[in-house]
Amino acid sequence: MNDFNLDTIRLTVHLLSVCIWVGGQIIMAGLVPVLREISPEAPKKVAARFGQVAWPAFGVAVITGVWSIVDLEGTQANEYSVTLGVKLLAVTLSGMAAFIHQRTPSPVMRAVTGALGLVAALAAMVLGVML
Repeated sequence: MNDFNLDTIRLTVHLLSVCIWVGGQIIMAGLVPVLREISPEAPKKVAARFGQVAWPAFGVAVITGVWSIVDLEGTQANEYSVTLGVKLLAVTLSGMAAFIHQRTPSPVMRAVTGALGLVAALAAMVLGVML
């Protein structure tokens, strides 16, 4: 049995923040149609509140992810490094797409960046599991 240590805390906080970021996007996608029925302004208000939780979670995920990388520096095979690089690209793409999604007035651009952000977040999650 492994000891409870700082690595356990780091990984737990990382996974919790990823759950909030990725899971929250899935929940928001499911809620938007119902929110539109309630009020045309409801999706915007709920999305703004979600952002108050999701962006800090994204930041924590990035910080704990970097912490994990630094902790493993120089101890992994080349395949690990390639997978990690692709994961970091997916994380960056997810964050950039979400940032644009949140700020664009265009419904088409919101749809595209919302979908892209979620797909990139899911890809990063799968790559993280692979690591």
